[in-house]
Amino acid sequence: MPPPNDAAPTIPGGPRTAIVIVTYNSADVLAECLHSLADGAIGVRLTDVIVADNASRDDSIVIAKEAADLPVRVVEVGRNAGYAAAINVGTDALNLDELDAVFVMNPDCRLRPGVLAVLAGCLAERGRGIAVPRLTNPDGTLQPSLRRAPSVFRALAEAVIGGRLAGRIGTLGELITDPREYETPRAAVWATGAAMLVSVAAIGRIGPWDESFLLYSEETEYILRAADLGLTLWYEPAAVVEHIGGESSTNPMLAALLAVNKVRLFWRRRGPVAGSAYYLAVVFGEGLRALTGRPTSRSAFVALVRPSRRIRMLAG
Repeated sequence: MPPPNDAAPTIPGGPRTAIVIVTYNSADVLAECLHSLADGAIGVRLTDVIVADNASRDDSIVIAKEAADLPVRVVEVGRNAGYAAAINVGTDALNLDELDAVFVMNPDCRLRPGVLAVLAGCLAERGRGIAVPRLTNPDGTLQPSLRRAPSVFRALAEAVIGGRLAGRIGTLGELITDPREYETPRAAVWATGAAMLVSVAAIGRIGPWDESFLLYSEETEYILRAADLGLTLWYEPAAVVEHIGGESSTNPMLAALLAVNKVRLFWRRRGPVAGSAYYLAVVFGEGLRALTGRPTSRSAFVALVRPSRRIRMLAG
């Protein structure tokens, strides 16, 4: 098992770190998220906590402004512009010249003590631009978060036998589900974007997040773009973050966005021939599961085969 977070050595003075939290009607989870930040920031100099709010209609902004003992600033995006757009707005509110790294996170995350210092230590190694933690479910079990490179073969395998099963058979699946793969630090192709520390040097080279991805695949695009520049994503199991997540498996609209965006990204990076094959594999898989009555797959299938039904603007 990975060592506890507070076992990591403290860096004298600590890396200068800011946090950007993207919120949208997040009142039910935001208070606990903010409460975890002080302990999570042990070992770093936490200069700013930016809450980038996508026009929440609940008490998210009120909760953020009432956070005690934290350097919290609320930046209102003005509309529900998506994850990437809110990250860009939040990052623009920071003085990057006075920072070493920025931690981007979902509001349904809770930081374990010292997690930011552990991840900052990972970025001290030459060539690493992004560091991600071990994600756990609220019950403490592993939440698979690492991915292999997307490919037509993997998309077809997942279509036939499902992503979870494919992930257990060698390197067949895109999602890495074998718990043994999460026990040691390693470089990874990409990872869930719910919690990730990005060095300021990498931010300057990678540029802004791609706002054309309203939700899902924006972290994939960002991480793969970093890799194109020779910047490594590093996974560190000694850094632990609890993540609730899972809404895309139950919300038909979000499932449709996920399916369409991963096809868009693959097509953009690999071209029309491979992109068409990947599209057909994803359509095949969602179609099979739609026949079993799964609402999320039905929504994804319709969005894939009928472009006019695709979501181009988020609610609110």
